[in-house]
Amino acid sequence: MLNSPRRTRPGRAQAGPGPRTGALAAALCAALLLAGSAAPALAAAPGAPGGTADAGAQATAASAPGGTAAFGGTAAVGGTAADAARPGRGALVSHTLLYTLEKPGDVATWLTDAEFDPGTVRYGVDAYRLVYRTVDPHGRPTTASGLLVLPRGHEGRLRPVSFTHGTGVHKDDSPSMKTGGFLPAPPVTYASAGYAAVAPDYLGMGLGPGPHPWMDVPSETTASLDMLRAARAFVSGTGRTLDRDVAVTGFSQGASAALGLARALESGEDRRFRLGALAPVSGAYDFGGAELPALLAGELEPKSSVLYAAYTLVAFNRLHHLYDSPEEVFQGPYADTIEALFDGTHTGPELMAGTPATLDELLTGPGRELLADPAGPMAAALRTTDDVCDWAPRAPVRLYLARDDEQATVANTAHCRAAFARHGVAAPVVDLGAVDYHGSRHLGSNVRATTAVVRWLDSLR
Repeated sequence: MLNSPRRTRPGRAQAGPGPRTGALAAALCAALLLAGSAAPALAAAPGAPGGTADAGAQATAASAPGGTAAFGGTAAVGGTAADAARPGRGALVSHTLLYTLEKPGDVATWLTDAEFDPGTVRYGVDAYRLVYRTVDPHGRPTTASGLLVLPRGHEGRLRPVSFTHGTGVHKDDSPSMKTGGFLPAPPVTYASAGYAAVAPDYLGMGLGPGPHPWMDVPSETTASLDMLRAARAFVSGTGRTLDRDVAVTGFSQGASAALGLARALESGEDRRFRLGALAPVSGAYDFGGAELPALLAGELEPKSSVLYAAYTLVAFNRLHHLYDSPEEVFQGPYADTIEALFDGTHTGPELMAGTPATLDELLTGPGRELLADPAGPMAAALRTTDDVCDWAPRAPVRLYLARDDEQATVANTAHCRAAFARHGVAAPVVDLGAVDYHGSRHLGSNVRATTAVVRWLDSLR
């Protein structure tokens, strides 16, 4: 995957079967999922966690509200980072202009290099990183970051689109930490179509402190809602406003996060926002009832199954205390190193190298049993991840998938549709077809769905 809008590309997302088997394709698929894009990470502000050297995006800087005028410039809002411990969910701590793509043609070139469809581009864009106040899974004050992308030359009221991204393990595997490629491409697509694209990095990702509570829908929901609030505060400083109706979408892990946010909006958790449309993509909506059984049965790609099983046990243990020692659930020698691999400082390739090829090599008997027949704290945690479709949205809904997804079994979408139907909600399923991205049908669904969702949202206006 390439980052510069001026470089030659080796290929694009393929419509058709593509390279779907073989060790190289499988390894690349898992590495891409967990390592985000190959685009360079942006430098963090001094003293902020998760920063790397700025590789220099080929983009033009433009003035931002509040005095930020240079590429990478940061303006504090209402104080310094030390203010982060103070209450005020959604309060803006700082904003940074990351890059500008001045004209629609610049965006089209940028998206083409990211191997996304530029067919819905109508505007140039400005991309900002926002740091804002939110709460951790225990309700304690913390901060998080996210990407806000706005259309250039679009004045007045903007309809927000909240996009929540797929799984990453390094803090830089976040939309606001990349200058191009797979992670920021959906928000850039939405903004270039005339929407205000709001993309949270999640807790513990981007510039957020601490580890990331993976697949914890409640904290994904609060981080997403508070990012919307921070975006509203920032946009008001540009002389524009955000519309009340929010289109909510997300991919993979972000599909469940999108459903959590959508339900919060539907229930009126912020009176200045409401759910306008819902379009999750390739999610693990029934994580305990569909995804984990398929993973354990060998129905999904083996290496990514290893990584998901490991991440599930490590991340859930941090919040729900599933085990006292890693040796209880992980085989040696992985028990000694597996938790550190998910500390937010290790990359996808490091996880690939530090984990075995099969679940039998990774899990002890009790470890496999914990995933196969959850009880106690694990069962309680899964009840939260698995009820994301157990409600009745009043806004239009579409569920997107790609047949033969090698990482998120399509049974998840069938279960979600059935759950909505039990509440009297018809949720059409859109099969995106046989689209692969670097050998992955799962990742390809994100590429294909992005412009499909734009066109659907346009049709609702």
